[in-house]
Amino acid sequence: MNTDSSPLGSITRIDTRGGGPDIEAFPLEFSGSGGEFFRVWIVNLLLTIVTLGFYTPFARRRTAQYFYSHTLVANSPLEFTAQQRKMVFGFLLLVVIYVAFKLAAETGQDAAVSLFLLAGAALAPYFWASAMRFRLGATRWRGVRLQFAASWAEVYKASWPVFALALVWIAVVAAFAVLADAAPASGTAVVRLLPKVPPLAWLLVVGALIASVLCLIRLEFNYKSLLVTKAHIGAQAGRWKPAYRDFVRIWAAALGMFLGGALLFAVLVGLAVGGTLASISGKPMHVSTIIAFVVGGIAFIFGLFLISAPARAYREARMFQLVWNNVGVSTVARFKCKLRTRRFVWLRVMNMFLTLLTLGFYRPFAMVSEYRMKTESVTLHVKGGLDQLVGQLVRQQGGLGDALADAVGLDLVG
Repeated sequence: MNTDSSPLGSITRIDTRGGGPDIEAFPLEFSGSGGEFFRVWIVNLLLTIVTLGFYTPFARRRTAQYFYSHTLVANSPLEFTAQQRKMVFGFLLLVVIYVAFKLAAETGQDAAVSLFLLAGAALAPYFWASAMRFRLGATRWRGVRLQFAASWAEVYKASWPVFALALVWIAVVAAFAVLADAAPASGTAVVRLLPKVPPLAWLLVVGALIASVLCLIRLEFNYKSLLVTKAHIGAQAGRWKPAYRDFVRIWAAALGMFLGGALLFAVLVGLAVGGTLASISGKPMHVSTIIAFVVGGIAFIFGLFLISAPARAYREARMFQLVWNNVGVSTVARFKCKLRTRRFVWLRVMNMFLTLLTLGFYRPFAMVSEYRMKTESVTLHVKGGLDQLVGQLVRQQGGLGDALADAVGLDLVG
């Protein structure tokens, strides 16, 4: 194995046996810094506030361009070439849809609200695929443009968990209404606030929750696999190896972490509340006591969010490892990932506390540090000469792919 040094990173050449082409290893690099990105972030934040949120598409484009231009793949930076007008149009379209939905909900137009919800479920796969077409079509590397080549039939076929999820909860709501036994009328002044529900109805709800989680896992698996296998660079398609059970194991471990942390947190809060109630028992209730309970309730909800942070970071790190260790580009390139889960979880927790302590101003430094750790854990392995491969990809790309990428896709999803 031979290693050559370059100003932008190291290149490792691995001699293959049997006279095959050499495999070159290119560790990905990130050349940005938290201080640089802070200037981009603070300008974006101020302009978004001043414009009441309408600077959002411009802020997103500046953020994407910063991270892309500082991400080096085989010593060459990525480029984000998205057209600003498409990002603005997509943002305004979402704003119009949201305002229309809120107006329908606030004015009691139940039929219109139901229609919005049904249309949203039916169009969700379209929005996702449109965003993927836009993002990949706006990504360039050494003059080569990525494409998302999935057909609409393939997109909707992969989206079946969305519709299964809707059917599950429609069935549960209908069964709940049938099984629920409303309180009979009586001469007493006490009115039951909730209907009497048999255990079977609650079992249905628990089953629906489990089915919902499995559907969400399946949806993530379907979308990631479709995104990889239908992402083209030149005429080369992506290669995908993970299985659905791999996703289930990661989600189960993350859910176990969250439930364990939440249980411990609930016990500690229960002890604190119990001690407080015991101390004020028999004493008149003061305004300060009521305020303390309200603040405590808010702190409890916020605490649950904090407790979930390690589990969410664990799932993100394990999913990142799984995907980048099992994807490639046809037979010409593959990726390897050495991200350490514990280090990433610790980094996320520290970033979260530093962001809280600085009232949010540490956020850009946190984003850069997490992005750097993930990016620099990935190594690209290319079979044969890189320059020869890039030239081949450029020739395969032609002009038609660029025209199609420009013609379809809106930036509807952030």
